[in-house]
Amino acid sequence: MSDRRLWSYKEIAAHIRVQPDTVRSYRKHGHLPPPDLVEAGKPYWYADTIRAWVANRPGNNRGRR
Repeated sequence: MSDRRLWSYKEIAAHIRVQPDTVRSYRKHGHLPPPDLVEAGKPYWYADTIRAWVANRPGNNRGRR
Protein backbone atom coordinates (compact mmCIF):
# COMPACT_ATOMS: atom_id res chain seq x y z
CA MET A 1 0.00 0.00 0.00
CA SER A 2 1.36 3.43 -0.87
CA ASP A 3 1.32 6.54 1.28
CA ARG A 4 -0.28 9.29 -0.80
CA ARG A 5 -0.38 11.94 1.92
CA LEU A 6 1.03 15.22 0.68
CA TRP A 7 3.89 16.77 2.62
CA SER A 8 4.94 20.40 2.62
CA TYR A 9 8.35 21.71 3.64
CA LYS A 10 7.21 21.50 7.28
CA GLU A 11 6.42 17.76 7.18
CA ILE A 12 9.59 16.97 5.25
CA ALA A 13 11.64 18.94 7.77
CA ALA A 14 10.08 17.07 10.69
CA HIS A 15 10.73 13.74 8.95
CA ILE A 16 14.45 14.42 8.43
CA ARG A 17 14.86 16.48 11.63
CA VAL A 18 15.90 19.80 10.11
CA GLN A 19 14.31 23.25 9.88
CA PRO A 20 11.87 24.00 7.03
CA ASP A 21 14.31 26.60 5.66
CA THR A 22 16.88 23.83 5.25
CA VAL A 23 14.42 21.86 3.10
CA ARG A 24 13.73 24.99 1.03
CA SER A 25 17.48 25.31 0.50
CA TYR A 26 17.68 21.67 -0.60
CA ARG A 27 15.04 22.37 -3.23
CA LYS A 28 16.71 25.61 -4.35
CA HIS A 29 19.97 23.74 -4.90
CA GLY A 30 18.34 20.79 -6.68
CA HIS A 31 18.70 18.29 -3.86
CA LEU A 32 14.99 17.45 -3.54
CA PRO A 33 12.98 15.53 -6.11
CA PRO A 34 10.53 17.62 -8.14
CA PRO A 35 7.26 18.26 -6.32
CA ASP A 36 4.41 15.85 -7.00
CA LEU A 37 1.95 18.73 -6.87
CA VAL A 38 2.12 22.51 -6.90
CA GLU A 39 -0.99 24.23 -5.62
CA ALA A 40 -1.29 28.02 -5.37
CA GLY A 41 2.46 28.19 -5.95
CA LYS A 42 3.26 25.90 -3.00
CA PRO A 43 5.07 22.60 -3.64
CA TYR A 44 3.94 19.31 -2.12
CA TRP A 45 5.43 15.83 -2.22
CA TYR A 46 3.89 12.45 -1.53
CA ALA A 47 5.21 10.90 1.67
CA ASP A 48 6.44 7.93 -0.39
CA THR A 49 8.39 10.26 -2.69
CA ILE A 50 10.23 11.75 0.28
CA ARG A 51 10.82 8.40 1.98
CA ALA A 52 12.40 7.07 -1.23
CA TRP A 53 14.54 10.22 -1.52
CA VAL A 54 15.71 9.88 2.09
CA ALA A 55 16.56 6.20 1.61
CA ASN A 56 18.64 6.92 -1.50
CA ARG A 57 20.31 10.24 -0.79
CA PRO A 58 24.01 10.43 0.06
CA GLY A 59 24.61 10.86 3.77
CA ASN A 60 21.07 9.82 4.60
CA ASN A 61 21.81 10.11 8.34
CA ARG A 62 22.27 6.42 8.97
CA GLY A 63 22.83 5.96 12.65
CA ARG A 64 21.59 9.45 13.51
CA ARG A 65 19.27 9.55 16.50
